[in-house]
Formats: sequence, C-alpha cells, structure tokens
Amino acid sequence: MPPTTLAVDHYDRLLAEHYTWMLGGDLPDLVAGQRALLAEWGVLPDGAGRRAVDLGCGPGHTSLALAALGFATVLAVDLSRPLLEELGRHAAEVPAVRPVHADLRTALREHVGRGTADAVVCLGDTLTHLPTRGDVAALLNDIAAALTPDGTVVLSYRDLTVPLTGTDRFLPVRATEDRIMTCFLEYPDDFDDYTVVVHDLVHVRERVGEDWTLKTGSYRKLRVSHEWVLRQCATAGLRVVDERAGHGGVSRTVVLRLAG
Repeated sequence: MPPTTLAVDHYDRLLAEHYTWMLGGDLPDLVAGQRALLAEWGVLPDGAGRRAVDLGCGPGHTSLALAALGFATVLAVDLSRPLLEELGRHAAEVPAVRPVHADLRTALREHVGRGTADAVVCLGDTLTHLPTRGDVAALLNDIAAALTPDGTVVLSYRDLTVPLTGTDRFLPVRATEDRIMTCFLEYPDDFDDYTVVVHDLVHVRERVGEDWTLKTGSYRKLRVSHEWVLRQCATAGLRVVDERAGHGGVSRTVVLRLAG
C-alpha cells in the first residue's frame, strides 16, 4: 500500500474519531486559539473577497479560524473523508468554508488558480505525511505559484531527523477519564534516515471503572530537517518573515512570503 494511502487509512480507521479530542476537545476554544495565532503570524485578509487555503485541514479548527478572521473563501483540503465530514458538520453555518477532498500533491493546481491565494497554511505536521521529500519540494513550489504577491504562508512540522532513543520514543498525547493516547516512534533501518514509523496507541473505555480497550495503528512519516525545508522554501521563491521553535526544537513554525 503506498505511503499516502497508509497514512489516510490510519487516520480513517483510528485517528479521525479522536482527532478533535487529541487537540483538546473543545472546538470553539481550538478555533479561538488558532485565530489568535494566525493573527499573530500576520495571516489577515486586507480586503474583501480574500481567499485562504488550509492544506491538511483535519476536523477544521484552522479553516474555521480563517473564516472567523474574515477570509471570504477558505478551501479546506484533506484526504480523510471522516475528518472532512466532521468539518462539514462544524461549518454547516459557515459558508466561507468549502471542504475539498483532494491529494495535497495536486490540490493547488486542480482547485486554486495561479496567484489567487491570499493565505496558504499547512499545519499539524502535514508536510511529513507526504510520501517523498520530492513531494514536499513540489508542494512548496505549488504554494508559491498559488500565492498572491502579498500573500502569506504558514508551515508547521516536526524535525525528526535526530532519532529519539529509549523511553524518549514514547510520547504522551493526551489522557482523560475515558481515553489515553500515546505515540511511539520507531526508526527502522530499511529506509535509513528517510522515514520514522509512528505507532499510535489509544486506550478507550465507555465509563470509569470499566476495562480499557486498546486500539492501535502505525504509519510512516517523512524525516525532514528544518534546514532542508528552509532551503526548499528559498528554492521555491519563498522568504522567511517569522520562525518559531517549540518542544525542544523538534516542532517548527515558519511564516513566509514571496521573495522579491
């Protein structure tokens, strides 16, 4: 099964039903927090009729935040149908948000004209879900081509090029009375330094006092260094205007605009 198909299957079969919970569970709070971050990063419409694109939109908290900021159209792109269906429910009364079932590798060329996107965001480690580093470089070129002259791009991703070892490979995600999620990273030799295998373990129970049920799934993510991503952005004609690191430097957020 191709890497992209494996990732989509993993989300559809395991993560989709837990994704909003993973992020904190309260969608209005998630939207408000994301709206504040986007404004801080300068992702603001400077006029009427502005268009934004949310690549890897998931359940839609970023798409809804973009609409709340005043973008007239928000194309919310994902390959997971369950996540798009959830977004559709959340955005039922937000006509600006338009769910699009599409592959990130072709979505901008198929659904966005050249020079027509005032903002493009690709958050939540979406870049590392692509099958190859060449796909990442091609997507960055597509983003640059879709952007208006004064448009803004925001990327967030994890730099997993330095392998974690021992118990550091176990990453707690969230725990509540009815759910516990842990992520385990494995660095196999078969792909050298190209991918990391992500194992997600979700314990669920109907009510306190009952037995836990374990649900598991695995898929591969790309290992891309922060320096490599910045080089690809520069090659695509994008310049960095803001850059932030979190979680020990593993998590990165980069704000970009067209060079020149």
